[in-house]
Amino acid sequence: MLPKLRLLPRRGLSEFDAALLQSLHSELQSVLFDSSFRVEARKVNVSPTETSSTRREIEVEIPADEVSRETESLIQKYQKLARLPGFRRGHVPASIIRQRFAEDLKSDIVEALVPRYFRKEADKQGLIPVSQPRVTDLQLQENQPLRFKASFEVMPEVKVEGYKELRAEKPEVVVTDEEVEQSLNNLREQHATFTSVEDRTLAEGDYAQVSLDGQPKDGEGKPVHMDEILVEIGGKNTMPEFTEHLRGASAGDQRTFDVPYPQDSSDQRLAGKTFAYTVKVQSIKQKSLPQLNDQFATELGEFKNLEEVRQRIREGMEAERKHAAEHEAKDKLVAELVNRSGFEVPEALVERQIDVRLERGLRALAAQGMKAEDIKKMDLNRLRVGQREQALQEVKASLLLDRIAEEEKIEVSDEEINREIEALAKQSKQLPEAIRARLTRDGALDRIRNRIRNEKTLDFLYRQSA
Repeated sequence: MLPKLRLLPRRGLSEFDAALLQSLHSELQSVLFDSSFRVEARKVNVSPTETSSTRREIEVEIPADEVSRETESLIQKYQKLARLPGFRRGHVPASIIRQRFAEDLKSDIVEALVPRYFRKEADKQGLIPVSQPRVTDLQLQENQPLRFKASFEVMPEVKVEGYKELRAEKPEVVVTDEEVEQSLNNLREQHATFTSVEDRTLAEGDYAQVSLDGQPKDGEGKPVHMDEILVEIGGKNTMPEFTEHLRGASAGDQRTFDVPYPQDSSDQRLAGKTFAYTVKVQSIKQKSLPQLNDQFATELGEFKNLEEVRQRIREGMEAERKHAAEHEAKDKLVAELVNRSGFEVPEALVERQIDVRLERGLRALAAQGMKAEDIKKMDLNRLRVGQREQALQEVKASLLLDRIAEEEKIEVSDEEINREIEALAKQSKQLPEAIRARLTRDGALDRIRNRIRNEKTLDFLYRQSA
């Protein structure tokens, strides 16, 4: 069997070229390659075909003299590398190279010429691919130009009309005195102290400091173990079974009982299951709340008196509600903008946005403690279907905001990018230079710039909607 000779893979391929070469692999299997390469020059001929508003197909014809030059260049490289019985390295005749490595030559010629000429002619036609191109009808024959077709998606023509007439609801933000007092009481709860009680049993309103072990009654699921937790006897968040079986217990007592959990329990380990618990009471405690006075205010921070605390609470609640109302109003503006549009969206952009949404969701699940093996068991195809409609709306919104930004000449300054990088550096506790290098390497700076630009455009729509 003849040795298989392959040139080293070309470095520095763009994402587009790598995708195009991947598409070529299946086409190469069906192309017959003649061992002789006597070709004549012929000019490149390109004819774009519109198969939909976002899909194009290009027929490209690469001149025979270009194929010839590339072939001769490759043969020379093969001659330097080929090791064949009976020939010294570097002295294998070109005719032998053509004969022995015909398939390899064919593959390398196509990989060298097709991406180059496709990109060149797509640029000439003003076509910007946004999807992985699919190559078909690849033809490479003796004395003939290299011909192929490539289909791909392009950006749609996005028209925005009437966006300056959009109006957003801006409800008045109101914070009542009762809400401020409730928030102040929540602060008291956070600063509560617990003191041990001796020589009596647990009563309503007491707190039992306990250790517990729980086993699922059906044998399915993992056991539960907790040390030194506080259980409020009769508390609104306490399961009734704990109150019932711990009321009247003394420090040192141990109680055993079952607890059935509802299907909608927030802890998925417990939802719909019944656990058998063994609970040991370690101590009995009473909760004491600080008095609402100026001393309490000074303990909270740089406040002179309680009225300053109330004012800060009110301002915080107003700012939070204003932000929430603004966010909701902006969402409605974008929804109305999308509803008024009727352009076709490239499938590649939708799929890419689905990937973004899934990655974001899976990261959130991992952050919440879901194990990697459980994530791998999820039906990703079903999840993709469920994300599709929202992803489509998000892509449309992004394209529309980008078009409005062009109309209104909204740009992102280098200073804004620098602030974003500094914020990321502070959040991740890394140097800004390291963050910038990573973002540049990953091609993420443009995504950050586009995000900031969309946010500024949305701010513009919200302000002018008043």
